Amino acid sequence: MAYQNTNGCISDSIEVLDPKPLAAVAYGVHPPIVASFNDRIRPLLDCVDKLRHLNIMQEGIQLPTIVVVGDQSSGKSSVLESLAGISLPRGQGICTRVPLVMRLQNDPNITAPNLHLEYNMKSLPVDEVGIADAIILATDEIAGHGKGISNNPLTLVVKKNGVPDLTMVDLPGITRVAVQGQPEDIYEQIYDIITKYIVPEESIILNVLSATVDFPTCESIRMSQKVDKTGERTLAVVTKADKAPEGLLEKVTADEVNIGLGYVCVRNRIGNESYDEARSDEARLFSTHPLLSKIDKSMVGIPVLAQKLVRIQAGIISKCLPEIVRKINDKLAANLAELNRLPQHLTSVAEALTAFMRILSSSKDSLKKILLSGEFDEYPEEKDMHSAARLVEMLDQYSNELHSKNFENTEEFLMEEIMVLQETKGIGLPNFLPRAVFLNVLQKKVKEIAASPEDFVGKLWNYLERVVIKVLMYHCDNYPQLQSSTRRAAQNLIAKKKNESIDWVREIIGMEKLTDYTCNPDYLATYSKFMAQQHTFMEIMNDPGKFSMINLEGVGGINVGHLRKHLDVVQQAFDLKMRMMAYWKIVLMRMVDSMALHIMFSVRNMINKEMENEIVQDLMAPHGGGIERMLDESPLVAEKRNRLNKSVKLLKESKEVVANIMDRISFQSDHEMA
Repeated sequence: MAYQNTNGCISDSIEVLDPKPLAAVAYGVHPPIVASFNDRIRPLLDCVDKLRHLNIMQEGIQLPTIVVVGDQSSGKSSVLESLAGISLPRGQGICTRVPLVMRLQNDPNITAPNLHLEYNMKSLPVDEVGIADAIILATDEIAGHGKGISNNPLTLVVKKNGVPDLTMVDLPGITRVAVQGQPEDIYEQIYDIITKYIVPEESIILNVLSATVDFPTCESIRMSQKVDKTGERTLAVVTKADKAPEGLLEKVTADEVNIGLGYVCVRNRIGNESYDEARSDEARLFSTHPLLSKIDKSMVGIPVLAQKLVRIQAGIISKCLPEIVRKINDKLAANLAELNRLPQHLTSVAEALTAFMRILSSSKDSLKKILLSGEFDEYPEEKDMHSAARLVEMLDQYSNELHSKNFENTEEFLMEEIMVLQETKGIGLPNFLPRAVFLNVLQKKVKEIAASPEDFVGKLWNYLERVVIKVLMYHCDNYPQLQSSTRRAAQNLIAKKKNESIDWVREIIGMEKLTDYTCNPDYLATYSKFMAQQHTFMEIMNDPGKFSMINLEGVGGINVGHLRKHLDVVQQAFDLKMRMMAYWKIVLMRMVDSMALHIMFSVRNMINKEMENEIVQDLMAPHGGGIERMLDESPLVAEKRNRLNKSVKLLKESKEVVANIMDRISFQSDHEMA
């Protein structure tokens, strides 16, 4: 018979175990429950048991596990008692209050059973007579006195002649209604524990069902069906067959609840029966009972259950072990790599100084790449850190904003210039354009845009502050004790640079207001081009009969009829306007170009000269704590280092366990071939 689960952990390869025929377990003959496959089974099971003892599952590596589930009073404990040949706690309510890991080890060389309990980092020997009481005491220590449950496991190791080599996890029986002394959410607690164990694909679900109930109504069936819809990793044990024999054959053959690994019907041990007596009575029951004897012999009896479990367990372990080895190696490599990425634990000022200088150097290199060279390989997906491109975008927006303020009110064309000319009239030659008039208009236009450059440098340095701090925090990530000092230094430096830029902007605005000057030949070329339109303009002014609409380059289509009543100054106004339009282009271009140069100059100085000094000064100041602060390892880093070291130690031990078992198996195979 072959068993196959969704991740291929169980397969036909288990046939190599070649168990003795079930017919060997005849009425009146009582060999050990499972014939001896120990040479092949035991090494595999030892490997998994040792990994479980090391708690490898805390590393996210699941182990092949037989998980025993069932509704309360379904007979779970009786089934496990029959397999182990020992007495477990019984009584009303929940008998199993913690996950009970049962490790059965067949040892034909011992005459008396060897039992011990493992829990809370302890290992206590117990005897057969006192095992039930010892489990109760251990459970009380783990889960507390009363009827509450716990997710912390208790391990029972049973070394005995004649038991099957099995490891199973018995979970609390499912109950929906809390009784006195139980928490109100007892069902939810049990549900969470069971789900944790049965969800992994490596788990085999041993679902214990009472013959006295309808299988589809069992809560354990509903739970297992949620995680194993096809039933391919679920084996059902039907207890109390002697109490409800009617219709049992139909129930286990019809399989209404999808049990992929089949059914095994058993008779529970009753009262003070010995285990030999219980097995004799079970064999007699399924051989002679008029209804139960019709059930196929491959589906009845504790020996059959034991053989099925051993075969399934051996198959799943042998198939999953290579994947477990791979996961251990991958996890170990990943944790070692992460451990190596942690900062060196500094023990001297010299080491701290070396680490500090390395941080400054790497931070400077990153900022040069991001802010000066336009490289962003360190932050490929974070567009905000592609700073060269973002700075160009900001400059473009700044330029567009400046030019948008140069909007011409076509309805009031030349009226501002006419008003200025009229208000600056003086005694002197007519038709002469005083320089004061030009400066008056220029100063007014500069004043209108004066806020834009100042706002721009504020936004610019706010952006640069985010970039600089992000880079510095990244390079200081391994030394959190440096982060507050480094952040403070960066913020102080950026604030200084912002104030310097604001002062520079105010100087530029002041210079533009003070005088008009350019050596750019575009000024005269543009002015001449604009003035070439004056003749047409004046023809319209001097001939009231002409259409008053005109299309002027740099202005657009306008109605100039309203200007005819200002013929005495309109020609001067036109000249003033064209001069200002030509010069204003130069002013705006100069403000954008000089801003770009100022930004690059300021950023380069900040990175190459000022940043390092600012950080060092802050660190060495009384509030900075000095370089010695780096000797105090961050609690977060220390905790992470400790966690990784523990994980690496566990994984190395696990790797050694697996390697030893594999060597043992290889040796046995070579010995058999020889």
